[in-house]
Amino acid sequence: MEFKKGDRVRYEKATAWGLGEIIELTGGPYCKIFFVNHGETTIGKDFMSFLVKIEGKDSAHPLLDNLRLPGQSKDVKFRSIGNLVSLFSQIFPKGFYDDEYLKHERAYKVEAHSLMTNLLNKSAFTDLIELGEYEEICLHALKVVNKTNLIFPNEKMALKDGLKSTENKQLFSTTLFDLLYGSNELSKRFECFATALERINAAKWTTQTYFLFLAFPDKYMFMKPSVSQYAADAFAFELHYRSEINWNSYERLLLFSQYVSDELSKISDYLKPRDMIDTQSFIWSSVPGKYTA
Repeated sequence: MEFKKGDRVRYEKATAWGLGEIIELTGGPYCKIFFVNHGETTIGKDFMSFLVKIEGKDSAHPLLDNLRLPGQSKDVKFRSIGNLVSLFSQIFPKGFYDDEYLKHERAYKVEAHSLMTNLLNKSAFTDLIELGEYEEICLHALKVVNKTNLIFPNEKMALKDGLKSTENKQLFSTTLFDLLYGSNELSKRFECFATALERINAAKWTTQTYFLFLAFPDKYMFMKPSVSQYAADAFAFELHYRSEINWNSYERLLLFSQYVSDELSKISDYLKPRDMIDTQSFIWSSVPGKYTA
């Protein structure tokens, strides 16, 4: 069978490697293939007869569709979902239902979600906007920000300082409301909020994504740049990260987070994420040095 670069394949001698994509095909004695459960490997010409081309809907895969080619990740080696689950399970044997996990990772984020829901739910937020209570909105937002350590102290201070003027309070309040509850496409609302944060000198990925994450943890993810980049690189998932806030990088983060969540759900009930809080915690824990098993 003839193969070409980009073909999706399975390797009959190692089916556990899962679906693969040919990333280098020289016509010589070997080809390089990236397998979703194994990473990059070299297949010699004598073994290429064991490759089966996969086409149509069976060839689709979230990781391969967003593959970050080997060599593009800075000193971060590929780690399969199985490897990361093994490490996570050493730290939290009962997965997302482990008492230590609930204590150290989930409980305080759920409390912050409850605070966000109480103070800035759609009904309450709408009333405050209609009354022009922008200072009250900002006080509520800062209270939610200070509920966790997800945003760095200097970034919290930048937001607080940016909200000192009446004009900035109104700008922040109206664009935050639109981000959370507006009717336009999320990409447009996201970009408007980013512009507002830029104008008040508080444009950080953490601040940009924090409120969506806590208001709707069933759908949206929190962007901690160093952690998100490391995790995506370890999975060989192309995040297209840029330090400037942009919709493309965030949309990729949502795709990556959903991929991780879906893969975890296949493994066991203990590892089936209830929401993106669990997925974010898993991603955080996958970074070396965050926990020691």
